[in-house]
Amino acid sequence: MGEIINGKELAEKLQAEIAIEVAELAKEGLVPGLVVLLVGDNPASQVYVRNKEIAANKIGLHSTVERYPADLTEEALLAEIDRYNKDENFHGILVQLPLPKQIDEEKVLLAIDPKKDVDGFHPMNLGKLFAGDPEMIPCTPYGIMKMFEAYNIALEGKHAVVIGRSNIVGKPMGQLLLMENATVTMTHSKTKNLPAVAREADILVVAIGRGHFVTKEFIKPGAVVIDVGMNRDEAGKLIGDVKFDEVAPLTSYITPVPKGVGPMTITMLMKQTVEAAKRQR
Repeated sequence: MGEIINGKELAEKLQAEIAIEVAELAKEGLVPGLVVLLVGDNPASQVYVRNKEIAANKIGLHSTVERYPADLTEEALLAEIDRYNKDENFHGILVQLPLPKQIDEEKVLLAIDPKKDVDGFHPMNLGKLFAGDPEMIPCTPYGIMKMFEAYNIALEGKHAVVIGRSNIVGKPMGQLLLMENATVTMTHSKTKNLPAVAREADILVVAIGRGHFVTKEFIKPGAVVIDVGMNRDEAGKLIGDVKFDEVAPLTSYITPVPKGVGPMTITMLMKQTVEAAKRQR
């Protein structure tokens, strides 16, 4: 049975460290500020935002959540972003995705000042990441890199396979692994013989958004498996993209769902808000 990477425990440890730093900055008169803009009432988004709010308050950030009705116009949201771009009390702006269909997501992400883009999704920040000189990094892949570091999982020279090619997880994950000298194969739903490709991985990162998609056929014995999935089964239970009970015995390390990657994503968001505050000072 692989060792379980306890994301919840690691997140708590890192958040405690960030809280100490925030307290020190506050003594110098700098309180890092984060505003989260939530449009509509998507239940999953509500949960994420609530968790972000709890973490921000615990760490001591100046944190605000702005909740808007689902019929908010694009123009009104852009005006709100502009207001927070100019507000020096807020160093990080996060627009919770997905947005209602009347709002163009890309236009909204472009409107955020890249210096305040603590989610790391602005094309300018993605560009810096792909040029090998990152400033703001998408929080989920960033959190996964911190897991590798905390558990002393060597990446150099290893074959890493990423399943999923989103701008939020898959692509930046591949780039971060490359920057640590792993050899990276990017795969997705159209990849031929996906289980066979995955079976070559020393490190397998799964972010495809399909419950229990990855079974033991995908796993090379001794692989490190990182499960980014957040799905609900028929009974409403939270499950990952990896069939944990079947896969875990074959691995050297594996992340559970819940208490795996999720808490780390929120932690890196807090960390980047603090870094942004220091840069903007």
